[in-house]
Amino acid sequence: MMSSLNLPALRRATGTVRLPGSKSISNRMLLLAALADGATEIRDLLDSDDTRVMLAALEKVGIGVTAMGDNAWRIEGCGGVFPVKDADLFMGNAGTAIRPLTAALALSGGHYRLSGVPRMHERPIGDLVDGLLQIGADVRYTGNPGFPPLAIHPSKVKLSAPIRLRGDVSSQFLTALLMALPLTGEAAVIEMTTELISRPYIEITLNLMARFGVKVEREGWQRFTLAAGQRYRSPGLLHVEGDASAASYFLAAGAIGGGPVRVEGVGRNSIQGDVRFADALEAMGARIEWGEQHIEARAPLSGKLKAFDLDLNHVPDAAMTLAVAALFADGRCVLRNIASWRVKETDRIAAMATELRKLGATVEEGPDWLAIDPSPFPLPPSCPIDTYDDHRMAMCFSLAALGGVPVTINDPQCVNKTFPDYFDVLAEITAPVIAIDGPSASGKGTVAERVATALGYHYLDSGSLYRLTALASMRAGVALDDEAGVAALAASLPATFEGGRILLASDDVTDAIRSEEVSAGASKVAALPAVRAALLARQRAYRRFPGLVADGRDMASVVFPTAAAKVFLTASAAVRAERRYKQLIAKGMPANMHALLQDLQERDARDAQRSVAPLRQCDDADLVDTTGMNIDAAVAAVMTIVKRQEL
Repeated sequence: MMSSLNLPALRRATGTVRLPGSKSISNRMLLLAALADGATEIRDLLDSDDTRVMLAALEKVGIGVTAMGDNAWRIEGCGGVFPVKDADLFMGNAGTAIRPLTAALALSGGHYRLSGVPRMHERPIGDLVDGLLQIGADVRYTGNPGFPPLAIHPSKVKLSAPIRLRGDVSSQFLTALLMALPLTGEAAVIEMTTELISRPYIEITLNLMARFGVKVEREGWQRFTLAAGQRYRSPGLLHVEGDASAASYFLAAGAIGGGPVRVEGVGRNSIQGDVRFADALEAMGARIEWGEQHIEARAPLSGKLKAFDLDLNHVPDAAMTLAVAALFADGRCVLRNIASWRVKETDRIAAMATELRKLGATVEEGPDWLAIDPSPFPLPPSCPIDTYDDHRMAMCFSLAALGGVPVTINDPQCVNKTFPDYFDVLAEITAPVIAIDGPSASGKGTVAERVATALGYHYLDSGSLYRLTALASMRAGVALDDEAGVAALAASLPATFEGGRILLASDDVTDAIRSEEVSAGASKVAALPAVRAALLARQRAYRRFPGLVADGRDMASVVFPTAAAKVFLTASAAVRAERRYKQLIAKGMPANMHALLQDLQERDARDAQRSVAPLRQCDDADLVDTTGMNIDAAVAAVMTIVKRQEL
C-alpha cells in the first residue's frame, strides 16, 4: 500500500545543506572506472537506488567492487574486457545506468540481458540501439521495439563510417556511445542528425572521459571524433561533486522561504550544467551568491518572485523546480524547450500540469512547454500530491508547503532513487523550531516536553547530550578538562533515546545522568569549545517534521538561531534550588538545601561567563519568569508565545 508524508505549513527556510553526490557523475565514474586499466577509488559517491543498480550490475559482469565506508568505493578496472560473458542484469528505473551499460556491453563480446521495472520498459532506447546497429553490434528487443528489455549478443564491430544519431530525445544516448567507443581501439565519429538537447550533460561526459585519459574532439554540437588507440586509465582517486540538480530544491527554498540557504558541494567551478538553475532564480529576483564550492539563495528584497519566460533546455531536471517556484511568482510563467520531460521517469509535463492544478494554478501544456498562472495567495490546501514513482516530482512539490499550507506527498520513498534522506535534509532548513533556554532547574525540560507533546513535535533535551558526554568521560577515565579527549568521546557518543529511556552503549543511564556529580560534570564539559562543536551537528539533526521543541542553554543563540519562537525560561535561584531539593527527596536521594543553592549559583556563573555560547537571553527571545508559576502556568505562557507565531 502506498505511504504518504504530511508536510506541515512552512513559513521560513534558512540554513546550510551539504549536497549528496551527483547521480550523473556517480554512475559515469563507476562505469569508466570499471572499464579502465587499474583500480580507482571514488569518494563521496551518491548512495541511492540508481547507483546501487549500477554497482550490482558491474559486480555481475565480474568487476571488483569494494565498499570502503563513508560513501567511498574501490573499483577494480577490467581494462575494457568484462570478465563475465553471460549475465542477466536488472536495471530498475536507472536511465543513467542502463543506457551507457548497454553500449559498453554491446562492444564486449558477450551474451547479456537487461531489464528493469515496468516504467523502464516504457522509456525509449531506440536511438541508442540504432547507433549501435550501424556499427554491427547485435542488440535485440525482447519486448516492444524501441524499448527495454534488451538482449545483447557477440558481434564484430566496424567503424568505417560515421555513426548518425538523433539528439532530441535524450543526451544519454550520445553519452553512452561516447563512453563505449574507446573499447574498440579504433577511430570513431558521431554525427548528430537533430539538435542535441541537455548539452551540459555531454560536457560532464567529456570532462570525465578526459580524467580517464580519453579525449573527444567536437565540432560545435554536431560532430564528435575519437582518435584511435585511446584507452581508459585510472586516475587513482576521484571525488564526486555534490548533485547540482538536488541543489535546485534548496536554492528554491531559500528564494521562496526568505533564506539565506547555502548549498555546499557545488559552486562556480562545477562541471554540472544544472548549477545554472541559480541564474534562473536570479532572473526571478532571488539574491544569489556564488562561491568556489557553494551557492547561496535569498528571497527578493520585494519578497515576491518575478514571472519568467525561459528556454530551459540546458537545465531539464532542475527546470522542474522552477515549475513549482512559479506558484510563488507575480504572474504567468512559461517553461520552454523541455521535450525531454516526456520520456523521463514519468511524462513529467503531464504530471506537473496535473499536480500544479491541485494547488490552484491554471496550467497549459504543449509538446515541449508548460505555462503556469499561479493562484492568488495563500495557496489553497492541496489534495495529496501524486508522485508517479518519480523522485523529482516528490522533491519539487515539497516546496509548495512554503506557501503556508500543509502538503501531503504520496509515495515519498520514491526519492530513494537519488536522495534517500531528502525530507530529513529539507526539515533541517524548514521544520519549525521552538527554542527554550534557561538556567539549571528553571523547569525548561518539563515545560519543553509538554509543549512538544501538545504540538505533536519532536523534543530535544540538549542537556542530556552534555550529561551523557560527562558520564562517558567519567566512565572512560578521561579528565573533564581534557578538551580533546572529551570532544573525541562526544563526536562518537554511543547514545540512543528509546521510549523515554536514555541509553549509553545499550546501558540504561536515564537516572545516572541526573545525579548531581554528572550534572556538575555536564556544566564543565559544556564550557569546552571543541565539545560544543562536536555536539552541534548532532543537535541540529533532531530538527524533523512536523517540528522540534529544543531546550538547553544556547538553543536560541547558537544551535537554532532562526527558531520560529524563542523563549528564555528562568526563576530565582532560591526557587530553583527548592525545586531541585524536592526532586531529589522524591527520588529517595540525599539533598542539602544550602549546598544545592550554592551549586546552582556557581553553575549559573560558569554558564554565563564561558567563552563559547554563554547562557544569555537573546534579544529576540521572550522572557518567562516561572518564580511564581506552577508547571501548568509555565506551559500556558510558552504556548501563548508559540501561538503568536502561528505555528
